[in-house]
Amino acid sequence: MANIKNKFNFIFLSLFIFGVQTQAKTQFLEGKVFNINEKGIKIPLIGATLRWQNSSNGGITDFEGYFKIKKNPENHQLIISLIGYLSDTLMVHTNVFLEINLKESNTDLEAVTIRGNSSVMDKLNPIQTEIITSLALKKAACCNLSESFETNASVSVSYADAITGSKQIQMLGLSGSYIQINTENIPNIRGLNTTYGLNYTPGTWVNSIDIGKGTGSVVNGYESMSGSINVELIKPENADKLFINSYLNSQGRAELNVHLADTLSKKWSVGLLTHASTQKGKVDGNDDGFLDIPLYTQYNLINRWKYQGEKFSTQFGVKFLDENRVGGQTKFDPETDKNTSKAYGFGSKTRRLEVFGKIAMLFPNQPYKGLGLIINGLTHDNQSYFGFKNYTGNEQSIYSNLIFQNIINNTNHTYRTGASLLIDNFDESFTGQKYIRNEIVPGIFGEYSFTIPEKFNLLLGSRVDFHNIYGTKFTPRLHLKFDLDNKTQLRANIGTGWRVPNIFAENFGYFVNSRAIFILENIKPEIARNIGLSLNRDFDIFEKKGSVILDFYRTDFQNQLIVDMENTAQVLFYNQRGKSFSNSFQAEVNFSPKERLDLKAAYRLFDVKSDFLSQNGTMTLLPKQFINKDRVLFNAAYATKWNKWKYDITLQWNGKRRIPNTEPGHTHTIDSPQIFAPAYTNLNAQVTKVYKNWEIYLGGENLGNFKQKAPIIAANDPFGKDFDASMVWGPVAGRMVYSGVRWKMGERD
Repeated sequence: MANIKNKFNFIFLSLFIFGVQTQAKTQFLEGKVFNINEKGIKIPLIGATLRWQNSSNGGITDFEGYFKIKKNPENHQLIISLIGYLSDTLMVHTNVFLEINLKESNTDLEAVTIRGNSSVMDKLNPIQTEIITSLALKKAACCNLSESFETNASVSVSYADAITGSKQIQMLGLSGSYIQINTENIPNIRGLNTTYGLNYTPGTWVNSIDIGKGTGSVVNGYESMSGSINVELIKPENADKLFINSYLNSQGRAELNVHLADTLSKKWSVGLLTHASTQKGKVDGNDDGFLDIPLYTQYNLINRWKYQGEKFSTQFGVKFLDENRVGGQTKFDPETDKNTSKAYGFGSKTRRLEVFGKIAMLFPNQPYKGLGLIINGLTHDNQSYFGFKNYTGNEQSIYSNLIFQNIINNTNHTYRTGASLLIDNFDESFTGQKYIRNEIVPGIFGEYSFTIPEKFNLLLGSRVDFHNIYGTKFTPRLHLKFDLDNKTQLRANIGTGWRVPNIFAENFGYFVNSRAIFILENIKPEIARNIGLSLNRDFDIFEKKGSVILDFYRTDFQNQLIVDMENTAQVLFYNQRGKSFSNSFQAEVNFSPKERLDLKAAYRLFDVKSDFLSQNGTMTLLPKQFINKDRVLFNAAYATKWNKWKYDITLQWNGKRRIPNTEPGHTHTIDSPQIFAPAYTNLNAQVTKVYKNWEIYLGGENLGNFKQKAPIIAANDPFGKDFDASMVWGPVAGRMVYSGVRWKMGERD
C-alpha cells in the first residue's frame, strides 16, 4: 500500500509541476451558460454545445452550466446552442470570463426549429460519460426509469423472473447492484429499493440521465464498481406551469402524470410532480395459467421548493410512494388464497417516504468556488409473499454529504473535498427467520483535477470510510483523458469500489420457485477493481457528421456474493471462493447521413465468469447465468421539417446466454455440460405528432412477438418440487402496442 501511495504522490507532483510550466502557453476561454426566467433568476443550462465558427474545437457545459474551451488566435465567432433554446453567436476577442444568457424558443414551430442530439458524450469529463437528454427519453413511452434505456447501447434492462415484475439492469456485464444509481447526486436505487426502484421514477419526471462507465467520482460515494448513473429531475424554476401525460397500452396498463410548477417570487419557486399508474388487464399469452405481468397500482409524488439567491441557494422537498402488486396464477385471489394451496400467489406492498434538502453557499465573483450540503432521510417498508414464502423488510436510512470545491491558483487545478455519513438500519424477515443489520459509515474524501485545455485531464481521488461492522475501507480512483487531436479523446481509468449486498431485495426473482434457500455463511462486503480504456472519435463523411466509440473494461472481484442455482433443488448464497471477473467490449457508431436523420449502430461483447461450487466441493469456472454473450443494437430516428412528425425504430439482437440446467434432480459437477438459451431479436418503434403545446404518440414494443417458450417450469404443479419461475432469459409477454398524449401550458403569472 505504501508503494502505491508513493507512486500516486509522484504522479500528482509531476503533473502539478508540468501544469504550472505549461499553463502560461495555453489560451482557453471559460464561462457559464444560463437562462434567465421571467422572475430574473439565472438557471444553469446543462449540455449546451459551444464551438468556434469554421472549427471543430469546442465543448459542452457541465452540471453548473460551466465550460472551458481552447481558443486559438484565429477563433473569434463562438456559436452556442441547446435544444429548446435559441442559438446564439458571439464575437470573442479576449479571454475574459463569459456569462451567456440563452433565451427559450417560444416561437411558433412554423417560424423556427431547434434541433439537438438525443444523447451526447461529455467531451470535458475524464470519466467516460454519456448524457441522455429529454429528446432521447421521448423516443419511447418511457413510463419509468427502467424503460429509459431502450435506445442506449451501454445499458440493458430485462425482467428478473416470470411472476414478480421486478426488473434488472446490466452494464459492463454486471447487474445494477454494482452501478451507483443516484437521483440528483443522492443515492437512490440501493438497499430495499433495489427490487423495484427502477419502476419508481416516472419517465416524465426525468430531465436527463448521465451514464458513466467504470468507477465514478469518489465524491458521490464508494459503491460504484462498474459504473454510475445520475438522474436529473425536472426543476420547478424551468418546468412548464402545467404538464399532463396520459398513457394506455394493449395489455391493460394505464398511467397519468400531472406536473405543476410556479415561480412565487424572484427567488422562490415550487414544483409538484405526480404519477398514478395501474395494470388491470390480466395477460396470459402462453396459456400456462399464470399472469405474464403482475397486476399493480402505484401512486407516486414529489414536492420540491427552491430558493435561489446570489450568495445562497437551497431546495428541499418530500417524496412519497405507495404500490401494491399481485401476481401468480390467474385464478389467485389475494383475499382468500394467500398462503394457501388453493392457488399460487405473489404479492408485494411497498410504502416509501423520503425527505431531502440541499444547501449551497455561492461566491458570485468566484464561480469555481462553492460549499454544499446534501441531506436525505427515508423509510421504506415492504411486505411480500411467494406462495408459502413470506418476506417483510423495513429500512431506515440517513445520508449526508458535505462538499467544498475550489481552485489552486487557477482553474487548471481544482479540488473537491468533504465528508459523508451513511446510516442504514435493516430489519428483514424471510420464512420466519430474522435478519437485522445496522450500519454506520462515516467517510472523508478528496479529489484533485488537473487540466491542460484541449490536451489532457486528470482526475485523482480517494476516500476513506469507517464501517462500524466491516472496518476501515480505502477507495482510490484515477481517471485520465488525452485529447489526441480536436476530434479524438482517449480515456483510461483504474479504481476500486465496494458495497454491502442485500441478499433478499436484490434477488426477489430467485424466490418464485420450490427451491430451498441456503445462506452458507456470513456474507462479506463485495470488493472489486475496475480498469477501463475508451476511444472517442468524431468524423465527417461528405460533410455529414458522425462519431465512433470504442471501449473495453475489466472488473475483477476480490469478493462477490455468488448466487448459485446449479442444483435444481436449491439456491445457494455464499462468498466468492475462487475467481470472478467481467470483461466488456463495446463499439458504437453514430451518423447523420442527412438533416434530421440520426442513425446508431452498436455491438457489445461480454465475457463474465465466476467459480461455482461443484458437488464434491471443487470449483468450476462458468459463465455467469442469464448474461448474454453479445448484443447488437440499431436505432434510427427521423423528424420531418419543423419537427411536426418524429419517427423512431430500435432493433436489438440478443445473443445466447448460459442458463442453469433445469432437468429434474440435476446437481452440478465439474463435468456437467453447459446449457445455453437461444438468441432472439426485439423490435420497438414509435411515431409522434407534434403540435404547439401538445403531442400524440403511438408505439409498440416487442413487435416481432417473440416469447420465451414455457418460462415457468411445471406451471401445472406450482406447489410441486419442480416448480420454477426464475429461469427467465427472454420476453415473457408478447407484442404490446401503446398510445399517449402529452400536453403542456408554459405561461406563468
